[in-house]
Amino acid sequence: MDVFAVPGDRHKGWYLSLMAPNTKGPEFAWLDPSRLYCNSQALADCAKDLLSPFQSDNIDLVAGIDAMGFILGASVATALGKGFLAVRKAGHLCVATQGQNYTDYTGKEKTMEVRLDVLRPGLRVLLVDQWIETGGTMKAAIQLVEKLGATVVGVAAVAIENTEGGRWIKENYKFSHCIPEELQSQIDGKYLDSFKTVNN
Repeated sequence: MDVFAVPGDRHKGWYLSLMAPNTKGPEFAWLDPSRLYCNSQALADCAKDLLSPFQSDNIDLVAGIDAMGFILGASVATALGKGFLAVRKAGHLCVATQGQNYTDYTGKEKTMEVRLDVLRPGLRVLLVDQWIETGGTMKAAIQLVEKLGATVVGVAAVAIENTEGGRWIKENYKFSHCIPEELQSQIDGKYLDSFKTVNN
């Protein structure tokens, strides 16, 4: 699918065919969703789909996870008319922070941080990331938000894989993703049929 094409029928997840497969090897994620962000309608529809389950929820702030979660999270915050909080990798914030250790999808031990002067009791936060594979990164972000007394309204990502961590998130928090039920098995199998038509 051409990166700027917009179909007449914009059903949920139509933009998933814009995603490109990994061509760089096993140290990288198995696909690159960022191609869909280049299409303004795709990005807008993705944000709308992610917000659909939260229409009746009171959300004060959107928090996005470093780094690709910044793009999607900021889009969701703009659609909501709310502010955006960056959850950063350790060492990138020049103010006082709260940290949380975690293991990412590659198995590497890392630390993420959030500034101390925003989150507080009573604040209701929607957490956004690009993709949830093992769930370790999102779980750490949840722990950071809750450690500072704020409430996690829900979790939103383009996809949540049915891993142990992905299921934990689905069982314990309200969530949204953009994957139609018929594509979930492809997501879990780490290969989309639409990859056959992607021109790299």
